[in-house]
Amino acid sequence: MRRWFQRIVLPRPWVLFIVLVVSFLAFGGGTVNLFYLLHANLELIATHGWMALADGALQQLAEILLTAGASMVAYLVFKTCESRLVHWLINKDESPT
Repeated sequence: MRRWFQRIVLPRPWVLFIVLVVSFLAFGGGTVNLFYLLHANLELIATHGWMALADGALQQLAEILLTAGASMVAYLVFKTCESRLVHWLINKDESPT
């Protein structure tokens, strides 16, 4: 996946910009209410204990943590694209690779 990203996305500024925008939207969408959901879930587990876990709070906690991980991956893709585009814009003589 890393080689594909370096070979297909990073050398083309227009593809790089599209991936930058998509990863920014994915990161923003994934993290909008993440803190509030995590806080509410942990409060539910603390208040009701095993009953809350049996009713699905553990599954919800796992989904929240998975969303946090996916959001972090989107952020890393965003920062990689941003770095490459800034480097390309500053160095006019060079190609984006």
